[in-house]
Amino acid sequence: MINVLNDIESSIRGELIAYLSGFTLERRYNQFVKVLNNRTRYISVVLENVYQPQNASAVLRSCDCHGVQDIHIIEKDNSFLVDPNIDMGSSKWLTLHRYSSDTAGVLRVIKSRGYRIVATSPHKCDVDIRGLDLGRGPIALVFGTELTGLSEEALSMADEYVTIPMFGFTESFNISVSVALCLYELTHRLRKSNIQYGLTIEEQEQILLTWLRSSIRNSDLIIKRFIAEYGKKV
Repeated sequence: MINVLNDIESSIRGELIAYLSGFTLERRYNQFVKVLNNRTRYISVVLENVYQPQNASAVLRSCDCHGVQDIHIIEKDNSFLVDPNIDMGSSKWLTLHRYSSDTAGVLRVIKSRGYRIVATSPHKCDVDIRGLDLGRGPIALVFGTELTGLSEEALSMADEYVTIPMFGFTESFNISVSVALCLYELTHRLRKSNIQYGLTIEEQEQILLTWLRSSIRNSDLIIKRFIAEYGKKV
């Protein structure tokens, strides 16, 4: 059914959304629209080899709360596991891109899509997170594994480096805290800027269709019925 959804032409996607909206509460549908209006792909998060489920889950929750849609997960050595008690369902509202390939290959793909690779590290620093220039283009913010941080491979691929200001003895924040602090700072500034950070209409429709499908009981059967009825009209 996912392939069917991907193949639906944009000309009928709106009709399918309208059709499915009749199977959910109006206030829930309105909440979907409200959240989508605040979603962004201007900032995305890349996680390299995160292995603790509580950290992975807390990161996803922060991404959803800050309106960041895309999370790229590099599972080079560690599987990315989610703890549902911490995740609180946030992962089903996000677009998760999972890779088992090498870090450099993944980052090259992300760069090819127009993103600046911004590595977070307490050891290499162009600016602290408050000084990162948002106007230079979309940002893929890269975070490393819990114990050792980013690999040399990831650091060598970075276009820029940022750090989070700290004033104690401990070398770094926990990764989930780091993500939350960075996203709070960047999304707050992004929403106050003149940058066009929102999703396109097509992106909103694609995501809304996915959300409706995941939240409506027997949605696959309902979609099949729609497609069959639509086919009779053309």
